[in-house]
Amino acid sequence: MAEIEIKTEGGGSDPLGQTVGVLAAVLAVCLAVVSIASHRAHTMAVVEKTEANDQWSFYQSKRIKFHSLELGSDLMGLLGRDKPGAEQILARYEAERKRYEKEGKELEEEAKKKEQETRHTEDQALRYDLGEGMLEIGVVMASLYFIARKKLFPVISLTFGILGIVIAISGMLL
Repeated sequence: MAEIEIKTEGGGSDPLGQTVGVLAAVLAVCLAVVSIASHRAHTMAVVEKTEANDQWSFYQSKRIKFHSLELGSDLMGLLGRDKPGAEQILARYEAERKRYEKEGKELEEEAKKKEQETRHTEDQALRYDLGEGMLEIGVVMASLYFIARKKLFPVISLTFGILGIVIAISGMLL
């Protein structure tokens, strides 16, 4: 049986190529982790924004009830303060108005807190996105080494990879 001889270009192993291949693989793994963190942060920001909007809607409904009670009190004062039971209705309106005013302030605070959480999560997501972009550039630069065999590409790849990791970690530390 005849043996088959396979010739490779370059005549030997490429230790730098192996190192660059490992670098590209490590950067790709980091890229996958940062991409997942980015997607989760964006999803969380949408959820938090929805919760903030819900709180503002609830706040607005309380304010409408509050203003309706004010209107009712004003009308009772103008048209029927001397009618039987008017003072009891006005007292009930006043108690409800105070309750709605208190609840409205609590809801407003909660809505503002939710908006702050949303801004924080959006800032995190932005950092993850920037880190993701840097890591993608790093992977591409590592790949270019295999086409051009220029030692500058692994250096650029490593630089962008480190930048991407640092920026992504800064998102976690926010």
